[in-house]
Amino acid sequence: MEHTNKSIHKGWCAAAGGAAGLINGFFGGGGGMVLVPLLAGKCGLGQRRAFATSVAIIAPLCALSAGIYYLRRDLDPAAALPYLIGGLAGGLIGGKVYRRLSMALLRRVFAALILYGAVRALL
Repeated sequence: MEHTNKSIHKGWCAAAGGAAGLINGFFGGGGGMVLVPLLAGKCGLGQRRAFATSVAIIAPLCALSAGIYYLRRDLDPAAALPYLIGGLAGGLIGGKVYRRLSMALLRRVFAALILYGAVRALL
């Protein structure tokens, strides 16, 4: 059966979402590290749109993962509260500053964060 570009596009997008969901399920977050490169590379979104779309996808995935961890009694909401407050403030600031930063800088910062996470995971 011959695939159309549209079906391949939808397949890659579904696979990207699945990969992000698996990463979030396994580690409680971090799906954007997989999702942004897939959205930009395989799904044909521009870099800015890939970053923004990743946030829109990751937010409900994180909420779902948090709910599962909470139901399993693995989540301590009181311990999470300070991080949530800081994360909300950082998200607001990041959303405002995002348009002012060059894509080259954003890609480098994103790459540095991925590398930092990889090194921390290995050590």
